[in-house]
Amino acid sequence: MPRSLLTPLIIAVALFMENLDGTVISTALPAIAGDFGIDPVVLKLALTSYMLTLAVLIPASGWVADRFGGRTVFCAAIVVFTLGSIFCGASTSLRTLIAARIFQGVGGAMMVPVGRLVLLRSVPKKELVSALAYLTIPALIGPVLGPPVGGFIATYFHWRWIFWINVPIGVLGVALSLTFIENVREEQVSPFDYTGFFLSGFGLSALMFGLTVAGRGFTSLPTELAMLGVGVAALTLYVRHARGEPDAILDLSLLKTPTFFAGVVGGFIFRIGVGAIPFLLPLMLQIGFGLSPFASGSLTFAAAAGAMAMKFSASAIIRRFGFRRVLIVNAIVSGLFLASYGLFTEATPQWLIFALLLVGGFFRSLEFTALNAIGYADIDQAKMSRATSFSGVAQQMSQTTGVAAGAAAVEIVQSAYGDQSLTTRDFGWAFFIIALISMGSVLIFARLSPNAGAEVSGRRARRAESAPAAAE
Repeated sequence: MPRSLLTPLIIAVALFMENLDGTVISTALPAIAGDFGIDPVVLKLALTSYMLTLAVLIPASGWVADRFGGRTVFCAAIVVFTLGSIFCGASTSLRTLIAARIFQGVGGAMMVPVGRLVLLRSVPKKELVSALAYLTIPALIGPVLGPPVGGFIATYFHWRWIFWINVPIGVLGVALSLTFIENVREEQVSPFDYTGFFLSGFGLSALMFGLTVAGRGFTSLPTELAMLGVGVAALTLYVRHARGEPDAILDLSLLKTPTFFAGVVGGFIFRIGVGAIPFLLPLMLQIGFGLSPFASGSLTFAAAAGAMAMKFSASAIIRRFGFRRVLIVNAIVSGLFLASYGLFTEATPQWLIFALLLVGGFFRSLEFTALNAIGYADIDQAKMSRATSFSGVAQQMSQTTGVAAGAAAVEIVQSAYGDQSLTTRDFGWAFFIIALISMGSVLIFARLSPNAGAEVSGRRARRAESAPAAAE
């Protein structure tokens, strides 16, 4: 097999492992909560602690890859992630699980963005959409297998095994990477922005952790407000620092590129709603509807199956309609499907739930492919590592915000109705709220030029080729 095909497949091993890990833990949340004797909603901390670690460390991933070589960092990250999985499986309380997830996040922060950077530097822009789609097909097997596998393990064995299944995958990933991936590194590496790294990391973690623990009694209200205030203050200082720092760890000047702005900012808003799905859906099916983890996972994997099906047609759709039209129309369609999940009840036929999750996943996958591609459409190779770091931070922050927003929506509805325990109604309103948030991304996508990202989508080339024929 040509090296050009092997590289995305090997990188997909890392994506597979991370996506499998995220989906199996979501399905097993009620089982873990029962074992630890805690409120299932509290376990959002097991999700957000990992995402926060990624958001803090991803800014350094591009610089580290340039300095030490992509293959070296990629392999080391897989090892750390695998060890973190072992620690998660050995956890005996919420605190030890959170600590293990943070350790695991150190590996994840380098593993996926560095792998994506290796791919972006190895393919021409005209092949970018196809390469990214091809890369994520194997990776999407993780979300397809994750819910039923996680549900099966949690129902018939023990939830700890959902983490330990990462071990053989990690060993395979390291072996293939050392054999086939070239250790590309930059000849000249800019100085590391320690001040920016501290301000951005401290600000992001304080802000997001404050949002995550708000309203659950973990800390007092003054402490929560203080964390939020400190987070905002640190990020404000970072913005001032970045304006005068040519080697800022998060290059804010990239946002001046319209396509990158749409991919990052519009993508952030869209992913908030989508990021709440892995948290809300298993809880609604298991706690609201009374399904077993295995029955729940056998339904929720439909979304990933739909996403996989879209990867075979995403390039053609984007080429036919262009980025702007696809992003706008598809954000609305995806939001409507997301809202439809709020209409599910215990009486809803499972085949209908499965069908709506399948088709909804199909359209969300198209949006993700378009967002990932257009974000790098007008970025020079020299700035590609900074762009991947910036984009990676935004994606992780959106997922963290999505989990926090989904949990907050449930808690607000629960409080408004005076429910002492979670009910189906609480989840229904939460899905409506996050659907509206996702559809708000249309306001960003509407600012794009109709020909935005034409070099990547292939629309301009196709029209140019058809011009002589029309003249004849």
